[in-house]
Amino acid sequence: MPTTTISIQVDEDLARLYQSAPSDDQSKLRLLMNLWLRELLASSTSLNSLMDEISDKAQARGLTAAKLAKMLHGQ
Repeated sequence: MPTTTISIQVDEDLARLYQSAPSDDQSKLRLLMNLWLRELLASSTSLNSLMDEISDKAQARGLTAAKLAKMLHGQ
């Protein structure tokens, strides 16, 4: 299947980790991202429902609003 490039913004640490990963790992990550995005976009679940589910899981794992704010502001 032909491919094309899209740009997705990620935080600097993630970008650095990806760029420093071996090319084999980068290829595997691209494949996983393709599969994940395809599944997400083809799903009958709405994006809002998916975001709610992710939020619930994050809260169950101990993520609080304060912790999230610190992460988003790089503290």
